[in-house]
Amino acid sequence: MDTQRTILWLVFGLSLILLWDRWQAYQGRGSVSRPAATAPAPKAPPGAAPRTPGEVPPPSSQRAAPSAGALPAGEAAPAGAERVKIQTDVIWAEFDPAGATVVRVELPAQRLAPDWTEQGLARLLGLTDWLHSQGIGHATGALHGNPHVVLLDTTAGRTYQAQSGLTGGPTSTSFPNHRTRFEAMDGSRTLADGQDTLVLRFQAQSEGVRLVKTFTFRRGHYDIQVAHEITNVGSATVSPELYVQLERDGGKPEDDSYFARSYTGPAFYSEAEKYRKVSFEDIDKNQRDDSKPADQRWVPMQAADDGWVAIVQHYFVGAWVPARGVRREFYADALERGKRYRVGARLSLGTLASGASAALQSVLYVGPQDQKTLAALAPGLDLVADYGWLTPIAKPLFWLLGSLHWMVHNWGWAIVLLTVLIKAAFYPLSAASYKSMAKMKELQPRLVKLREQFGEDRQKMQLAMMELYKQEKINPVMGCLPVLVQIPVFIALYWVLLASVEMRNAPWILWIHDLATPDPWFVLPVVMMASMWIQYKLNPTPPDPVQAKMMAIMPFVFGAMFFFFPAGLVLYWVVNNALSILQQWRISTIVARSKKQAGKA
Repeated sequence: MDTQRTILWLVFGLSLILLWDRWQAYQGRGSVSRPAATAPAPKAPPGAAPRTPGEVPPPSSQRAAPSAGALPAGEAAPAGAERVKIQTDVIWAEFDPAGATVVRVELPAQRLAPDWTEQGLARLLGLTDWLHSQGIGHATGALHGNPHVVLLDTTAGRTYQAQSGLTGGPTSTSFPNHRTRFEAMDGSRTLADGQDTLVLRFQAQSEGVRLVKTFTFRRGHYDIQVAHEITNVGSATVSPELYVQLERDGGKPEDDSYFARSYTGPAFYSEAEKYRKVSFEDIDKNQRDDSKPADQRWVPMQAADDGWVAIVQHYFVGAWVPARGVRREFYADALERGKRYRVGARLSLGTLASGASAALQSVLYVGPQDQKTLAALAPGLDLVADYGWLTPIAKPLFWLLGSLHWMVHNWGWAIVLLTVLIKAAFYPLSAASYKSMAKMKELQPRLVKLREQFGEDRQKMQLAMMELYKQEKINPVMGCLPVLVQIPVFIALYWVLLASVEMRNAPWILWIHDLATPDPWFVLPVVMMASMWIQYKLNPTPPDPVQAKMMAIMPFVFGAMFFFFPAGLVLYWVVNNALSILQQWRISTIVARSKKQAGKA
């Protein structure tokens, strides 16, 4: 067996996997372990008006849905109505009186990542404008006017709102809904020093039903407690349903990384069906048809007494989490195919007699994908920090990385320590591999002679090589096994470093101020390229000249790929290579010394 050729193809295959992964993500077709990403939202012409809210979702009965242009029975909010603004230490929210809808959420504690194209080598060489023209970096000037992350927003070119309301009346728009004019009750709008909670209430009444929405903000919390109180103030019995939904355009976030594109789209969860992503493309393909019987309509997830609905993007998430124990039906619709979507859940309230009331509690989370916080809010909510099919490996790695950060208080040094621990865990396999490769290198002159002896008779040459390996007690497979075992770990750690919000704006040392963006001076990628070249020189050279050339260019192929990868990932690979070089050099030295001593004996 030609172990050099096997190792070569393993390394070459990993290169192809990573290159294909980045190409697929760039084309918006998904990646090796992640689903397809969505295309950027189309730019609106200057002066265009913000988009209006979509239609009210139909009830769970088989009534026909209203047309998209249908207005609710309640009084419509006037155009340009003044928004109600709320400020806490971590959330700056704006509500539209139309539906008491959350139309904008700015996160003052979450600063936009610095644009690496406007610093370091790119700036020194005057390449910033050219990189922006290629869509690399923060190509939109709007980001420069606001240093904070804006998650929910409603503008001419962007729609992302959190809506709720009632359906189930004589028409779907009869009861107060997200297009009905609500009245904001008096109260404080700013979380003052020493104040822990801030409460905002809205109310509206239509068709004999009153809906009161109460939003409770807490200091240091991204989860908003939302209470819906429904009262039948009419004389007839009613059977309303509460819906909570997120409406969003189908575009990527404007500051999304050019080279590290991740999933943007809806996600659902229930205990029965677990975590499920439903892309905007899936919604387009399975558009709801209310003319069909209920049991024949497509649904993103079956009805349940638990679960939540969310829209996920890189590092952040917006999610509605209704209280457990309430029956909910999930839905996902395209309001404008390829442009605007809504995802949500309808919750049953039962029948309300005249004068009767009902209340439902929900949580609206709008913030970063902090896994501990999300896991405490609802089962499975932490899965929005998506590591794909390698989650069973990635989750323990993230836990270990977080534990190391708790010790050293620096994510960069935590990555270094994690790399050391991973190398220690794989030490026995790596040692066996390097020992086999060192012996192979010692056999290199004899292998060359075999090639010269047998020429083009590859069958005889292979038999002679196997006999030689047997005589020298070398197992060529041992040179390949550690590579195979470490590939899933490397890809899992890649997604941990890419998807974990903790890496955002996390400095390491000197010029590395953000481990989630590329090294602005490209020092780490150059060091990585050099380390791979040293590893190539330490390994046995393949007898085949073509294979030898391919091995020689591999460090430069990898180096070019990693020039634009997050600095945290490159840091891991640099430290990993450095430790591998030390281990391989030591083992090669021991093998060479043992052979000399055996020769003297």
